[in-house]
Amino acid sequence: MFNNLTDKLDKALHVLKGHGSITEVNVAETLKEVRRALLDADVNFKTAKEFTNRVKEKALGQNVLTTLQPGQLMVKIVKDELTELMGGDTAGIDLSGSPSVILMSGLQGSGKTTFSGKLANFLKTKKSKNPLLVACDVYRPAAINQLHVVGEQIGVEVYSEEGNMDPVDIATKAIAHAKQNGFNVVIVDTAGRLAVDEEMMTEIANIHAAIKPNETLFVVDSMTGQDAVNTAKTFNDRLNFEGVVLTKLDGDTRGGAAISIKSVVDKPIKFIGTGEKMEAIDVFHPSRMADRILGMGDVVSLVERAQEQFDEEEARKLQKKIAKNQFGFDDFMKQIQQVKKMGSMKDLIGMIPGAGKAIKDIDIDDDAFKGIEAIINSMTPQERSTPAVIDGNRKKRIAKGSGTSVQEVNQLLKQFNQMSKMMKMMQGGGGRKMMQMMNKMK
Repeated sequence: MFNNLTDKLDKALHVLKGHGSITEVNVAETLKEVRRALLDADVNFKTAKEFTNRVKEKALGQNVLTTLQPGQLMVKIVKDELTELMGGDTAGIDLSGSPSVILMSGLQGSGKTTFSGKLANFLKTKKSKNPLLVACDVYRPAAINQLHVVGEQIGVEVYSEEGNMDPVDIATKAIAHAKQNGFNVVIVDTAGRLAVDEEMMTEIANIHAAIKPNETLFVVDSMTGQDAVNTAKTFNDRLNFEGVVLTKLDGDTRGGAAISIKSVVDKPIKFIGTGEKMEAIDVFHPSRMADRILGMGDVVSLVERAQEQFDEEEARKLQKKIAKNQFGFDDFMKQIQQVKKMGSMKDLIGMIPGAGKAIKDIDIDDDAFKGIEAIINSMTPQERSTPAVIDGNRKKRIAKGSGTSVQEVNQLLKQFNQMSKMMKMMQGGGGRKMMQMMNKMK
């Protein structure tokens, strides 16, 4: 996420490292590189210029604090200004009303239908809502079927009408259906086009007027950069939407849309899509995103994701097993499944401060655990519960069954033993202290 921008900003801010003080000359040199990094990331020129002017004004308007070096102070100023540029505070979503109505808008190919499903899943699992998805894209042949597939995947009902080509009528009837059947959120997926045209704008404006949504969200493919920002402005002039959704942030995005869009349309980014899975949706936090852009990681989001997968009852059972030296490969497999549910491995590692830079040129596959899972699945129940019984002959059989080598089996057994010892050591309160410390960071 934003790897190129992070690298270029790091090089730009490196100019001040080693200097004893902030001067107009070294600030100008640094900010010239910062502006160039922003423009390379497809940030709007006016936005980039105004941003660097504000940073310059703040940098020259204060003395370096005794605890900070000039480079550190500049990083702090840039971080604060990036946070403000992307919206400052985290924006919530309006879920008032019976039902609350959310209208999805955007161009074709922006990921609107998929994101509608992700949002429904988010509201169902995180907000305990009972959402209804509504298929109002009556033009794209596969759109209605796609939404039904997504709805079935996440266990959410989809309202559609075969043969009805009037999206306003479908949306209106869907809301009536929601009221009669106890749905408290209605998410209306609308048609997109390959370009902004009058017919499309009139249609979605008519839907908007008919259903009077609590929230109209504009879905943007973040990989389209500045074009996405310009399109958002056109939509906002017509619809006056409440917020923006950035999809495909896990791709090779330059970051220009995320940084520019708030300043251009003056509407907050509310959600981001970070992968293909239905769980790959995050509330947008400007401060945390600024940290990530500057290579500082995002520990708070990492802790939150971990806690979402944390089952207290399972944790108690696991603690007892560790205390009795009964921690086995079945337990290890459960931990792997929990980690996988947290998101893509590269994204998770990128949340650790300093780790993003270390892995920027490394391709980390989401199937990173595939070999480990294959080895564990090739073990007998006895071997999984009591790894100590695994001798040379068993290792050969496990390696053959998993398509791996004896060396890889040995490596896993060694790592498992080391981890078991570490977990045993943490039983004396260390683990609880670590979790308490992480909670304080929130």
